[in-house]
Amino acid sequence: MSIKRLFQKIKNVYHFKKAVLANLFFAFPSRKLIVIGVTGTNGKTTTVQMIAKVLEATRKKVAVYSTINFKIGEKEEVNKTKFTTQSAWELQKFIKKAVQEKCDYLVLETSSHALDQNRVWGVDYNMAVITNITREHLDYHFTMEDYRKTKLKLFRVTSRAWKSRVKKIGVINGDMKSCKEFILPKMGENYLYGIDIKKKVYKNQPVWKAEKLKFKNFKSQFEVDGVTFKLNLPGKFNIENALASICVGVSQKISMNKIKKQLEQIKNIPGRMEFVENNKGLNVIIDYALTPDSMEKLGEMMKEVKKRNKSKLIWIFGSCGDRDRGKRPIMGGIVEKYADLIITTNEDPYTEDPVQIIEEIEKGIKNKKKLKRIENRKKAFKEAFSLAHKGDIILVTGKGAEENMMVGKDKIKWNDRRVIEMILK
Repeated sequence: MSIKRLFQKIKNVYHFKKAVLANLFFAFPSRKLIVIGVTGTNGKTTTVQMIAKVLEATRKKVAVYSTINFKIGEKEEVNKTKFTTQSAWELQKFIKKAVQEKCDYLVLETSSHALDQNRVWGVDYNMAVITNITREHLDYHFTMEDYRKTKLKLFRVTSRAWKSRVKKIGVINGDMKSCKEFILPKMGENYLYGIDIKKKVYKNQPVWKAEKLKFKNFKSQFEVDGVTFKLNLPGKFNIENALASICVGVSQKISMNKIKKQLEQIKNIPGRMEFVENNKGLNVIIDYALTPDSMEKLGEMMKEVKKRNKSKLIWIFGSCGDRDRGKRPIMGGIVEKYADLIITTNEDPYTEDPVQIIEEIEKGIKNKKKLKRIENRKKAFKEAFSLAHKGDIILVTGKGAEENMMVGKDKIKWNDRRVIEMILK
């Protein structure tokens, strides 16, 4: 065992004790409502928002705890912490408040860090949802096997949850590699979903497959069991997210027509394929994509849009400091495949040298003619606007709807959308 991993385990003991204390102090509040945990590398936040919207069709009160927001019924506030799952104390305090406000459901975005560090110890999950597992956080988990086992922990915890009166449910992306590991016999029910999933492989499990996919004008359409869904969100990845929410809805006895109606009401999700309106005729898009897999999927979608609209793609991105350095050149190579112009810039350097981070990204970019390096993120945005023509796509990835940028140990106020809107004005 490495010294770093040993230190992590010692730190996890501290988090465990803190979680026990928090549960005792707030009297295990999660036992008094239905908790749906959503984990995965990409798509967690969008899936959480979709599930919450679907559950609202029951007219029951829903609480949401996610990377972008905290919501109890109609009351909502932005998550400014940069954490998906906060400390056990803050989490249990929120759950207690949700119980006091008479919420029936809590949709809880659950990160691998929170699972490994015992920050969610004591949370009585009723349902576990996995969106996918791709390369990320290897600075922390070291290997994909360890990362996968940590995600699986959510399903094991759910299958052993305290509440016996509620059936335990697993919702699994059947297109995910080795997804069968997540089908636990101890679960009351397991639902599988996917686009390429083969129903014959899962004869004894309910399978929800998207068919007749269509994409136009940054919107999506698909069919499930004869019901046509129209999303205001583009891409196959958003269809996968919608399928996960459909499984949750069906498990709660919500009709397909009600699920369809709820999903079609979602106009956008902050920082997730979010369009910035402008009078220049440009397609300005902000997205949180920061893993090789999410950037690959985003690039594939942009390739089709470019082809249809005969436009060019300007892609602005960086990489987070003090995180998995191995993914940086991979990200650079992916962006090079799809972008006509690449602008590498600052993101959240933390304690690393911002220039070194950008240089590591650029090692994966062979064609330097299509590359511009502009360390100042605001100046990078300005440059993109000066070079874009009507119909072109300006894609900004890495930060999504975040409210801060970490430089050293300083938290600087920053929001991509607001900065872009200021430049456009």
